[in-house]
Amino acid sequence: MTHPYTYIDPNARIAPNVKIDPFTVIHGDVQVGEGTWIGSNVTIMDGTRIGKNCRIFPGAVLGAIPQDLKFSGEKTTVEIGDNTTIREFVTINRGTDDRGKTKVGSNCLIMAYSHIAHDCNIGNHCIMSNSVQVAGHVTMGDWAVVGGVSAVHQFVNIGQHSFVAGGSLVSKDVPPYIKAVRNPLSYGGVNSVGLKRRGFPLQQINGILDVYRTIYNKGFNTSQALEFIEEELPASDERDEIVTFIRESGRGIIKRFIKGATEED
Repeated sequence: MTHPYTYIDPNARIAPNVKIDPFTVIHGDVQVGEGTWIGSNVTIMDGTRIGKNCRIFPGAVLGAIPQDLKFSGEKTTVEIGDNTTIREFVTINRGTDDRGKTKVGSNCLIMAYSHIAHDCNIGNHCIMSNSVQVAGHVTMGDWAVVGGVSAVHQFVNIGQHSFVAGGSLVSKDVPPYIKAVRNPLSYGGVNSVGLKRRGFPLQQINGILDVYRTIYNKGFNTSQALEFIEEELPASDERDEIVTFIRESGRGIIKRFIKGATEED
């Protein structure tokens, strides 16, 4: 299943039924799970771990050292889950000693020309459209979607089941279950379409809506909103997750859209 014009270091651990097209280079400290296809002109460097039944399209570079001046050659990894598709010319850098690895979960779709920097943690079932640029130390929850030509600032946290519109500059944390839209990036409502597609019942979606109406529409500051939510709204896993996400936010969460506002506001 390996073309004669492909170079595979003899120390690489390639599972059965892996198909590797010509002009691809695979370094020694690499593991590839069974059933994976690797297209032409792919470079897979030391520290890369690829799961089962993945598809790596031509021109991708996985496991290059971090673009971080503090990196001093420590042994780190890139880990790709099962059934993940990585399209043309995607670059995913391995970690630094901060987290030790860059991770992309299972069943993800990373579209062409996207970049995932060192120490990112991308959940399962995530989608990055074309040319999404993700800086270091970013965390993205399961089922999150980022539209094309978006840029995500380092250390940003994007919550699960959220949707970020194409062309966005993401410099604040995006709480779970919402749509992030406009410029500057702002709260655009609950991602109800995505939640319905994933089987969330209407009652559960309405509970999430009540939480975000409190945060964004009642005129509270963040502390007041969280206190009201915990005292007045029915307890649920989603409610508690949203409250915890906001309390633990290192960069602060995106705001409600205000006409004429700027990023500095």
